[in-house]
Amino acid sequence: MNTAPSVLARGLRTALTEPFRPDTWRRVGYLLLALPVGLLAVPLALMGGPAGRLQRGLVARLLGRRIEEPAGGRPAALAHAVLALPLNAVGLVTTVYGWSLVPLNLGWPLRPLLGMGTGDYAEAWGGPTFAGAWALHALAGGVGFLLLMPWVGRGLTALQARLAVGLLGPRRIGAGRAVLLAALVAAVGTAVAVPVAHQL
Repeated sequence: MNTAPSVLARGLRTALTEPFRPDTWRRVGYLLLALPVGLLAVPLALMGGPAGRLQRGLVARLLGRRIEEPAGGRPAALAHAVLALPLNAVGLVTTVYGWSLVPLNLGWPLRPLLGMGTGDYAEAWGGPTFAGAWALHALAGGVGFLLLMPWVGRGLTALQARLAVGLLGPRRIGAGRAVLLAALVAAVGTAVAVPVAHQL
């Protein structure tokens, strides 16, 4: 019995429905809130406040990952807040930029009205016709990012959850590897941000 078509159909259905699932939007919420919560957790941990509880609560509520409280909470909460900041910053910028491309490209003809572009579709990608330029922007930039961003968010939040479990949980198993991977992702994200920022 050949199950390849059914596996392919399930995969296609998952890819097409992922942008509309509640879990996707909870991950987006986490990516948007992780940096402000991490910034708040640094002074909170330094003052002996409930920084670890705050960070574990965010992971539990939005990522569905329950983390038991360790014995020495304050140093772990401070370590997580500081070490996760670069990754949280990359997650926030990637989320805002990637998801904003969806309406910007679907509504490409409205850009000149918003002061974003000249409206000269002859030189635009997909030009020289208006229909071609809009179609390319809508399909590649609009629908393309609509289908891509849930998976980017899934990868970033999986790494952030791993880092939280490694640093905020009772056992520090795999924390070093998670910190190195988070640093690598943050470095790559920063390197990619430079040309993107110049394009804006």
